[in-house]
Amino acid sequence: MQNCVSEPIKIDIWSDIACPWCYIGKRKFEAGSGLFAGTGDDRAVEVEYHSFELSPDTPVDFDGSEIDFLAGHKGMQPAQVSQMLERVTGIASSVGLDYDFDVLKHTNTVKAHELLHFAKANGKQLELSERLFRAYFTEGRHIGRVDDLVDLAVEVGLDRDAARAALSSEEFLSDVRADQALAQEYGIQGVPFFVIDGRYGVSGAQDAATFAQVLEQVWSERAAGAGAAADASGAEVTA
Repeated sequence: MQNCVSEPIKIDIWSDIACPWCYIGKRKFEAGSGLFAGTGDDRAVEVEYHSFELSPDTPVDFDGSEIDFLAGHKGMQPAQVSQMLERVTGIASSVGLDYDFDVLKHTNTVKAHELLHFAKANGKQLELSERLFRAYFTEGRHIGRVDDLVDLAVEVGLDRDAARAALSSEEFLSDVRADQALAQEYGIQGVPFFVIDGRYGVSGAQDAATFAQVLEQVWSERAAGAGAAADASGAEVTA
């Protein structure tokens, strides 16, 4: 039987495709989990994405720029929003992401979340998550309309007709709502939010070293727990 210590650490990530910090957080987490895995002993993580809508009342086709949307949504002056986006663009660049808010098409993300659940059911959730983020923040692609989403699904190897049928029928909308309900139950009010091994919550786009430290802590606690259980049963304690 496989030692539970060597099983991947489960990471549940609540995020929204329209959240710039979620893509930055994704990169920082990937760097942190890479540091963790690089220390050996079969250290690994298993990632699952969960739905969170920052602005569920956003229309599919928003008439205006990202500055227009945020100025109205946050009650800020356009000049303030512009400065904020410049800062976010700089932080994104520091982790290798080339944000282009000038071409970004702000939209409702519920269909994108439905598609992510369809992708999960077909073993492609991680690939689609990356593709949607890149399409939205760097390419100016529309991620709110069925036709555009189906095209992106095909790019990561999903079946076009099946993806269209899933979106048209709202087959996975209940899964989106279940994720949102669980987020509420956990008290999650902002994203990205990382639940690590079902025990620890990490909020925001933390530094890679922070993620690596939390993962190492969980790994050490597992090892200590497994060792205590083995000692109690009289079995040999394995490293």
